[in-house]
Amino acid sequence: MSENSPLISISEAAQGHFAKLLETQPEGTQIRVFVVNPGTPNAECGVSYCPADAIEDKDIRITFSAFDAIIDPDSEAYLEEAVIDFTTDQMGSQLTLKAPNAKMRKVAEDAPLQERVEYVLESTINPQLANHGGKVMLAELTEEGVAVLQFGGGCNGCSMVDLTLKEGIEKQLLEQFPGELTGVKDATDHEHGDHSYA
Repeated sequence: MSENSPLISISEAAQGHFAKLLETQPEGTQIRVFVVNPGTPNAECGVSYCPADAIEDKDIRITFSAFDAIIDPDSEAYLEEAVIDFTTDQMGSQLTLKAPNAKMRKVAEDAPLQERVEYVLESTINPQLANHGGKVMLAELTEEGVAVLQFGGGCNGCSMVDLTLKEGIEKQLLEQFPGELTGVKDATDHEHGDHSYA
């Protein structure tokens, strides 16, 4: 695999950072990139040292100039399009790991609309809402192409939910699924309509 593997990209700065760290490790040590709890809302992406004797035949090896990134087959689908970067600012240095498919593996472009909408919610929209302790799930997809969303966490009962829904989520979903989705509605209906007292 080349350095521009579609699976994972490691910036020049991050490669330099890993190369420096590996100088202090025993000969043959590489880095392992993995996902803990892949495919779940608790998925976490991580990087660790990988001694030569810990590399298994079934592992995937991506060669970079100073080291190899080792990936176990179970993590592979969830690391697609992952990006590792190393940034330095006034606050110090930080290694960042973005794996948009860690919580839910990438779905095919011809997958059913419901799966594709769920994937976008999980990989793109929920990480944005997570900053506010919120999340959103697809409750239903109507025959008219309306995505009915269920808000949870910090979003539930939040007065900004309508704005978040209209300006952010609906706009994003309609742009991503033109001609397939016709609208987005909030299942929890924060207006407390008649059905709220049922």
